[in-house]
Amino acid sequence: MGIVNIEDELHEQLRRASRASCRSINAQAAFWIRIGMLCEMNPGLSFQELVARELKAAGVDPAAAAA
Repeated sequence: MGIVNIEDELHEQLRRASRASCRSINAQAAFWIRIGMLCEMNPGLSFQELVARELKAAGVDPAAAAA
């Protein structure tokens, strides 16, 4: 674990996004970092495709959520 130095405005945006998505500020930052890395490694996939792939890999069943 370490400390990441970010600009004040980015931290404010992070704080707002974390509130909107019901995540802690650290969890929101980790999400953005992970998605950013996945986007760089998979430039042909959309955000929705990346999230769907990650949910599937985690064993999330969308059919079960709809029931």
